[in-house]
Amino acid sequence: MTTTTLAALVPALPFLGAVAGLLLGRTAPGFVRPLAVLPPLASLVLAALVAARQGGGRAVDAYTLLTPTGSVPVDLALHIDGFAALVAILVAFVATCVQMYSTGYLRDDPRYPSYAALVSLFTSAMLLVVYSGDLIVLLVGWEVMGICSYFLVGHYWGTPEARAASLKAFLVTKLGDVPFLIGLFALGTDAGSFRITRVLGAVASGGLDHPTLIALLLLAGVAGKSAQFPLHTWLPDAMAGPTPVSALIHAATMVAAGVYFTARLLPVFEASAAAMTVLAVMAAVTMLGSGLAALAQDDIKRVLAYSTIGQLGYMTGALAVGDRGAAVFHLLSHGAFKALLFLAAGAVIHAAGTNSLAAMSRMSHLRDRVPDAFWTMTVALLALAAIPPFSGFFSKESVLGAAERLATGHPGPAPGAAGWIVLVAALATALLTAAYATRLWLLAFRGRGAEAPDHGRQPLTMTVVLWVLAVPSLAFGALAYRALPGWFDGASLAPTLLTSILGTGLAVVGGLLAYGAWQRAAAQAPRVPLGAVAAHPEGDAGLVEAEAIATHEPAYGDIAKAPDPADPGRLLLGPLYGPAAAGFHLDAVYSALFVRPVLGAASLVRFLDREVVDTYVRGAAALPRLLGAAVRRAQTGNVQTYVSALLAGTVVLTVAVLLVASGA
Repeated sequence: MTTTTLAALVPALPFLGAVAGLLLGRTAPGFVRPLAVLPPLASLVLAALVAARQGGGRAVDAYTLLTPTGSVPVDLALHIDGFAALVAILVAFVATCVQMYSTGYLRDDPRYPSYAALVSLFTSAMLLVVYSGDLIVLLVGWEVMGICSYFLVGHYWGTPEARAASLKAFLVTKLGDVPFLIGLFALGTDAGSFRITRVLGAVASGGLDHPTLIALLLLAGVAGKSAQFPLHTWLPDAMAGPTPVSALIHAATMVAAGVYFTARLLPVFEASAAAMTVLAVMAAVTMLGSGLAALAQDDIKRVLAYSTIGQLGYMTGALAVGDRGAAVFHLLSHGAFKALLFLAAGAVIHAAGTNSLAAMSRMSHLRDRVPDAFWTMTVALLALAAIPPFSGFFSKESVLGAAERLATGHPGPAPGAAGWIVLVAALATALLTAAYATRLWLLAFRGRGAEAPDHGRQPLTMTVVLWVLAVPSLAFGALAYRALPGWFDGASLAPTLLTSILGTGLAVVGGLLAYGAWQRAAAQAPRVPLGAVAAHPEGDAGLVEAEAIATHEPAYGDIAKAPDPADPGRLLLGPLYGPAAAGFHLDAVYSALFVRPVLGAASLVRFLDREVVDTYVRGAAALPRLLGAAVRRAQTGNVQTYVSALLAGTVVLTVAVLLVASGA
């Protein structure tokens, strides 16, 4: 079987699994779980074979004309280079882990068949984006992911939080997709083709007439999809969906699509110094803002959501300094440990007797009750904080090293100012990341909130997946930074001495600051008596989460009455704590600037339509109605009346004729 055929099967198998799952979900429910797990697992095997054959060498290109358009044709094309080969493995690997985990997490969910099918479709769409060699075909996968996210985030559609979150995710990402679509059309028109290889060839030959405009239009879509400032506000609210969906969106699909798209078309952005500077500023604001916001969140999943936004900022920062190898290296590393963080959080949520909308400050004594989640989440948090030798250290250092090289005068495709912007923001974010990672670990596993009932051990499928993901979270970085340059552009990904010392030192300082603030706060906080929580029947983790969201309370009512232990984030942020906890009120700003004016304009249009346009319409209808009423009065059916009217009319006409004749 050729490499092209294998590559075509990689996105096709999850798609077929999604179709079969939807068709058999009601008639043959026993097939739903195998159809959920086996297709992405087969895609993982095939993606590994494709990567082995591609080997980081010459890209595999294949295409056939899909449709003639009369101007720029659309091709069904594959373009598989080292970037695509490795990212496809990540997507299939994380999707397989999420599907396996979900068989236990949502084992009693009545809507599990549709959920599993949508996850498979989501996976297929992302794999299509990764392998596609044509921008229009890529756009299809891009948009299918958007609609899948709408349904998956709104899985618990009976709750207002889930409905609002799904709608917000859809609308905010569509807000970025409109200029993105215009940018794709402009790019294809300038290059004379939607084929990625031909587009890059046109860029190399200087064939783009409007590089800055095109790059900025495309960046709007990237900001929406990858949750970058200012279109990042949908991602924290998307935590109302099931926890495995959060793992999939944050680790390997949706938000990764924007970074991957920018990496694949980086020469288009490098053709405009202004676009690279905008990208650097966007990355810096995203990193710093999300780090501060994460340090103030009390919901464990919202902390991880803001963490994802910040880590994506690292990736876009690497792209802003022209190093797509560092960006994709961090994308691969982050995919493993962020999937582990969310799936471990699912176990913590269930063990704590709380939900995705409840507080870490309500958690207590979880280390001994979920030891697998404790140890694996500790590994993932160390990777997130970039502590050596965990994988996040090597991938984050590759970003810092790329920024440092550009900032210190090494020639690059971006202005030197972009290097300084990214470097300073990334170092500050390293401190913030370690601080909120330490805070999460302390509140979740050494917290002093109310004690929830013990639900027993997690299903085996959930536990196995956690340990499987812990392996790359620990070992991937140390192995990859030596091997990946051959798969990418050849640039070194090895840590540099200066940034390693600065980045690791700041991370240690951030962790120590959070620990010291926690100790000081814990000494002043009242201790919550054990057993303060009402009993709750043991149940499925996903149903516990759904029930808690539906009631707008932690899953066990009495836990909400327990006093909160002091939060180290309050001591660290001081007066910034309130604004940071509210996401710096960006939603309120957007509501004032955009939502209210649009609603006001809609009210004005409704008034004009009802009071002005409808008045003319009603008037146009009233005149014939009045004439009809007058004529109807004349139609009495009385023959004598008709004869009298006829005679009267005859007399009038006769008089008129005589008057005219006499005048003549």
